[in-house]
Amino acid sequence: MTAYDLMIQTNQSLMQGVELTDAQKVDIIRQLLAARSDERTKQRYHKSLSLPMYPAYFIPPYNGGKKLQTVVPMSPKTHILSANAYELETLRLLALFAPENHAVKDMVSGTLKRLKATCFGNGCPAGECFHTALPVLRFLIAAAPGETEWIQKLISFINEHFNDQKRHGGVKKYLNLCLSEL
Repeated sequence: MTAYDLMIQTNQSLMQGVELTDAQKVDIIRQLLAARSDERTKQRYHKSLSLPMYPAYFIPPYNGGKKLQTVVPMSPKTHILSANAYELETLRLLALFAPENHAVKDMVSGTLKRLKATCFGNGCPAGECFHTALPVLRFLIAAAPGETEWIQKLISFINEHFNDQKRHGGVKKYLNLCLSEL
């Protein structure tokens, strides 16, 4: 099972109310930490892409040229949504299951700094930046619940711009998932 599959499967189980055992959480943590992208992969990925818009710790696996779906099944049109959803949902699980792990703390801290420098982390209504705000919000709720001002700012932004255009049904489901986890 790939890290992506594990992330999706774990999220689906949690969304369905499945209680994971401590042993299952430890195994998930072990597998996800082992799946961190190595420096060569990161360099190759970032060669043509600008940081901070793209992941730093979990580079999406090659998927035959197709972008990875989000945990609430949506087929992203851009790498901004696909890649960030993959990393943020993976880090979210690690933050939930191993909040005291030093590697997890470092990745969460680095990701928070990265997201503060992105348009989608601060409310951008353009294209899939709007959609990418949803995985950011879900990540913040789990990994940085003390960031109440930032969380509230994203919720207000999403509410303000939700009806600006027709949205995929998954966008509303993703938003409802985020709000249910507050």
